Amino acid sequence: MDTTEGRTLRGRTALVTGGSRGIGLAIARSLVDRGARVVVTARKPEALAEAVEQLGGPDVAIAVPGHAGDAEHRAEAVRTAVERFGSLDMLVGNVGVNPVYGPMVELDLDAVRKILDTNVVSSLGLVQEAWRAWMSEHGGSVLFVASVAGLRSSENIGAYGVSKAAIINLTTQLAVELGPKVRVNAVAPAVVKTRFAGALYEGREAEVAAQYPAGRLGVPEDVGEAAAYLLGDGAAWVTGQTLVLDGGRLSRG
Repeated sequence: MDTTEGRTLRGRTALVTGGSRGIGLAIARSLVDRGARVVVTARKPEALAEAVEQLGGPDVAIAVPGHAGDAEHRAEAVRTAVERFGSLDMLVGNVGVNPVYGPMVELDLDAVRKILDTNVVSSLGLVQEAWRAWMSEHGGSVLFVASVAGLRSSENIGAYGVSKAAIINLTTQLAVELGPKVRVNAVAPAVVKTRFAGALYEGREAEVAAQYPAGRLGVPEDVGEAAAYLLGDGAAWVTGQTLVLDGGRLSRG
């Protein structure tokens, strides 16, 4: 366990949505490695149970299955963190559905509404729950998982990009509204090797990675380490910021 000054999170509690695999699980792992306890959420109970085991069991991790768009589930997740671990110091909004693929002008508008409701509205709803239940009185830090798709046009995943652009702006809005009690930041990854992003690189990884000055695609641990920094005391004077994690890809234009 890393107990370096400014990096330890011992005694703190985090709620990580989408925490059963990929980026969410890597963030939860980074927080647990620094001494935190975590509540992880996702839709599939079996995958969550496996995640809890990987994180070290019920002494440090608890699963709350459910859908991010369900207000009752969000309330239960927040309540579980406070009741079981005694606080809710860190909140990670890692929600990113993308059920459609194609030009914006051809998209079914109901699908666009679903993307915005799940990726953006539910993220705000989660912060509202955390604020009411704990953070308005005790403070804390919030991290959203955005995407480089929210910073530029993205071929055939435009609705997803629009939702992540909204998350980036939501980060700045909440940082102002909730300060100085709560810091709010975001990370914006490029292609990270997860099941969710598989269609963007599988079968042509070397070709895609060649576009990155760092020479490789991201891995979930890259995001986990950045998240732990932004959520912890080492970033005590950082709020309203979106940290781009792209191996230098955007620098190429």
